Amino acid sequence: MKQLFVLIFGVTALSFLLKEDNTMTKEKNDFVPQWAKKVVWYQIFPERFRNGDLSNDPTVKDIEGAYPHDDNSPWQIHPWTSDWYQLQPYEKQNGKDIWFNLQRRRYGGDLQGIIDKLDYLQDLGITALYLNPIFEAPSLHKYDGTTYHHVDPNFGPNPNGDRELIAKEIPDDPSTWIWTSADKLFLELVRQVHQRKMYIIIDGVFNHMGLNSWAFKDVVKNQQNSNYKDWFTIKSWDDPKMGKKFEYEGWFGVKELPELREDENGIVEAPKKYIFDITRRWMDPNNDGNPEDGIDGWRLDVAFCIKHPFWKDWRKQVKSINPQAYLTAEVIDSIKVIKPYLKGDEFDAVMNYNFAFTCSEYFVSDKSRIKTSKFDRILRELREAFPGGVEYVQQNLFDSHDTNRLLSHIVNRDLGSFRDWAKYYDVSKGSNPKYDTRKPNDYELSIAKLFVIFQMTYVGTPMVYYGDEAGMWGANDPDCRKPMVWDDVKYDDERHLPNQTIKKQYDKVEVNNELLEFYKKLIRIRNESIALQLGSFETVLIDNKRELYAFSRNYNDEKIIVVLNNSNKIHQAEIKTPANSKWIDLLNDKAEYQSINLKIKINIPAKWGAVLRLQ
Repeated sequence: MKQLFVLIFGVTALSFLLKEDNTMTKEKNDFVPQWAKKVVWYQIFPERFRNGDLSNDPTVKDIEGAYPHDDNSPWQIHPWTSDWYQLQPYEKQNGKDIWFNLQRRRYGGDLQGIIDKLDYLQDLGITALYLNPIFEAPSLHKYDGTTYHHVDPNFGPNPNGDRELIAKEIPDDPSTWIWTSADKLFLELVRQVHQRKMYIIIDGVFNHMGLNSWAFKDVVKNQQNSNYKDWFTIKSWDDPKMGKKFEYEGWFGVKELPELREDENGIVEAPKKYIFDITRRWMDPNNDGNPEDGIDGWRLDVAFCIKHPFWKDWRKQVKSINPQAYLTAEVIDSIKVIKPYLKGDEFDAVMNYNFAFTCSEYFVSDKSRIKTSKFDRILRELREAFPGGVEYVQQNLFDSHDTNRLLSHIVNRDLGSFRDWAKYYDVSKGSNPKYDTRKPNDYELSIAKLFVIFQMTYVGTPMVYYGDEAGMWGANDPDCRKPMVWDDVKYDDERHLPNQTIKKQYDKVEVNNELLEFYKKLIRIRNESIALQLGSFETVLIDNKRELYAFSRNYNDEKIIVVLNNSNKIHQAEIKTPANSKWIDLLNDKAEYQSINLKIKINIPAKWGAVLRLQ
């Protein structure tokens, strides 16, 4: 009987070692760009990343049209290094609270700042950038676009000169469009990114424009006589005789974001043509059929708000310009709702918030933590939900500009369910008296590290939100949009609470170099492993009681086993392996393990893991 057991065990182990990986076969049927399977993403919020050019900082005139619509009170560029919740002297003069003033702040981040920090990003191991909106807009977030065909002048070297040039154009006539200095600087950023063998995508905000958009301003001015009257959903025109006022549809009722009009086929013809024109502009700037000087794809804002036929047509246009362009959508919903977007005729991926929700429920939650077996089951459902290689290009994030930061989420880990998106969005704001805005402690950092170990070794492409690697913390919007923490700048301590009272214990703001080096190490492990990028996935250990989880990633001759200990105690994991196999731990000082009796035994500290590679 013992001999039979060993024979069966040995055959199982041998099949693990020799198992034919099906990834190569699947690639033949993939509709996703192959490069997008191998990258590590980094999300940049341009206004808050780095002020590389002090001469282009916005003025109070440049924020006209943006919420909270106060361009009369005293205003200045906000000090980059100041205590986040502390009202500055100029802000106190308007008599408003912190939440009003946070929306008025501008810190001066720009494109030159991103260019200046490409070395930093490359040293971190980042291979693909996603930029929040860069197009001209008065807000700090720039989801209220004035145009789609020009980079915001305050992101470039000559704001006044650019605006003079823009004023001479016919906005909906591409033959009149020029390249401003800001546009050219963005193309220089693209060139330098590509020179480093990195990729770059930008935000496409096609559902709506802003109050300052040339089309909407013309409608407000000329009403029914406007050439752009059919661009927006107008509820009523201004008619004093009939007692009617001008009313229009804003995105989810937000008047600062007038929605572009849709019919049964999505966005109607005139604004659709404009979107198609700007798509070609940024993907093939020289309009010569060579997309190498253009962006590598798009992230599509609130994609669920636009009907499917539009996206199907748009994908055809995008892929005709660059067949290897990457399209990822913001669709935060169940698998059932997401499926129609990921069939190969619309998007390649989504921002994978379902991954974030699941990781929150397993790694972060205390009181409502799911079992390891359920964690594994949900992950399998997500991997198997979509065709065409989608699972390998999903953007596996935890936080973004629309969530509280990873570290603050962990500090407030039992405050609510991340999966309940609408409710949690408000619960996780700093304005919630129950939300703790403090700096994370060492234990909370250990939870974040365990998540990162998983994020960098799992199927799909990891995405880091700017500053997470440096230890930044913050509640939901607007607190997740603090100025980036850099090691060449000295910051004020965070002393103030949102209500302006002083904390008993100050929080020091600085780069967490130990965490930064940890991120570099995990990203390097991923970048150097084809198995972690393209390999198959197989669960090899589920231990609900001890909260141990292990899985293998295999690609051709490379075999990786990842072991995670999600508990608060050190545990020994036993992993089945081929006979006489030797493994090296890439995470922990390259410790070596020899298979004995068809298994290896490895002690995993609390909230930690191992990344084993077959020698």
